[in-house]
Amino acid sequence: MAIPTTKSTFKDYCFRSLGDGVIDINVSDDQADDRIDEALQYFSTYHYEGIERMYLKHLVTEAEVTRAKENSTTTGTDTVDSSITSSWLEGNNFIPLPSSIISVVQVFPLTGTGTGANMFDARYQLHLNDLYDLSSTSVIHYEMMMNNLDFLEHILIGEQPIRFKEHQNRLYIDADWSNDFVGGEDYIVIECFRKLDPTVYTDIFDDIHLKRYATSLIKRQWGANLSKFENVALLGGVTMNGATIYSQAEDEIQRIEETIRQNEPPIMLGMG
Repeated sequence: MAIPTTKSTFKDYCFRSLGDGVIDINVSDDQADDRIDEALQYFSTYHYEGIERMYLKHLVTEAEVTRAKENSTTTGTDTVDSSITSSWLEGNNFIPLPSSIISVVQVFPLTGTGTGANMFDARYQLHLNDLYDLSSTSVIHYEMMMNNLDFLEHILIGEQPIRFKEHQNRLYIDADWSNDFVGGEDYIVIECFRKLDPTVYTDIFDDIHLKRYATSLIKRQWGANLSKFENVALLGGVTMNGATIYSQAEDEIQRIEETIRQNEPPIMLGMG
């Protein structure tokens, strides 16, 4: 059995599954490509094997800090009296993300309270006074102290709100960009989910759920095409049975989608 490793060989597999080579599959190449793209989109959205959890690091630039300090103006107009308007300021405190990112879980804390770089920091003093010799220090005491410091930091400082929408590809960080970031020095580290590129990770095309789903989508397209000739008698008295093919494909698609959703990734927060 030939294992599909490209979109072209994957399409050939789907057509063979429907009987191509024995009967004619009345679906155009463009229609088949559309259904395969639809299958890949659904697979990368709902199946754990279609994405990866990863961490990305970005060096903040001077241009980004400058832009984040500025605002854009947008105008609101009354729907009844167009002469009544209002001006609003919109922040530019965003960083573009790669288009393959579908969800941002978190941005790691921007504060430096846990780095120990400041000699007056509580963690620095704890390391200096109590952890000089691990053999004489209780790990329980250390864990309780760290948990308490984390709790105080959460209450007094909190986490910086972030916003992300997949179709914008913008990560908004609602922070004090004048004081929290230094261009060319500070990094932003995010935890996110990224779609796997099937042209790079070609084994995706051999996933059994994806193969069945794409085949059923093409089968439904085939049924929809044939249904246009449902009541037309062809030469030799042959009639098209597109409605049956369409109905069978609909049932298959529903079952496969339920199976794929059972493999849905753990919580993915498009933070907003």
